[in-house]
Amino acid sequence: MHARLAAVLTTAAVGLSLVAPSGPASASTGGTVDANNTYSGVGMIAFYDEGSRYRCSATLVSPTVLLTAAHCTFGVDGKTAVTFKLLVDDAAPSNLPVAKDPAAGYTSADLVGTGYLSGTAYTHPDYSDFTDVDNWNDVGVIVLDAPVSNVAITPIAEEGTLDTIARRDLRTTIFRAVGYGTEVRQATSGPRKPTPQSYPIVRRYVDMPGQKLTSQILQTNGNENDNAGTGGTCFGDSGGPLLLDGEIVGVTSYGYTSNCRYIDGYQRVEIDVVQDWLATFGL
Repeated sequence: MHARLAAVLTTAAVGLSLVAPSGPASASTGGTVDANNTYSGVGMIAFYDEGSRYRCSATLVSPTVLLTAAHCTFGVDGKTAVTFKLLVDDAAPSNLPVAKDPAAGYTSADLVGTGYLSGTAYTHPDYSDFTDVDNWNDVGVIVLDAPVSNVAITPIAEEGTLDTIARRDLRTTIFRAVGYGTEVRQATSGPRKPTPQSYPIVRRYVDMPGQKLTSQILQTNGNENDNAGTGGTCFGDSGGPLLLDGEIVGVTSYGYTSNCRYIDGYQRVEIDVVQDWLATFGL
């Protein structure tokens, strides 16, 4: 994994999650399992980077394109595996596909018969790799090898949608994030404190009030104890959609704490530098 991203994962609780046969996955806090499959177009993606396997979340925005975060596409080796299953796994060992050659990543052949779709990752050309808040551009796409059907397509909000929210109204505006980060809950043994749990890997959604808006980033208050929200996002939720009135206004990018109980950051996707790039994929 790129050293910069590894450092961000440690210090800023970015929502990417390492997926290994016996390794831990970290978590989202609070929220609700999408038991009614309301967000069937939100999928989980898995990929290899320098021989290690990771997972993120992504959203189908056309029959062949999923929207996700740049840090879920940057440096990916080989293909990206995609599933829209509500419950990916409920216990160890992980049943995610394994690449024949982890150093090369997935091939299309590796994914045949696994139930996972195959796609190619692309990263915004101006992604700053978490170094420039004014040019964050933490957005990427997965282009599927073949179109899918019977999966919901979620619309991307029109350019400037978030700019229409008055500053005084941001903290009373409720946003919904969807993704595959597992929950933080009280451990069954050892110190009885909220601990990231590896399983289940399941699609959840959380509601959060707005906190701050910049030209690139929307921050929310991702605290399950906030009386205006139901939780927040963390590892495994990266790239998942942030929704307002059913449209995607952002993708999960970062968080401030390792226990996922403070501020969450989302890359805006309704800004011109993102929408102009997405247009090159027919979006």
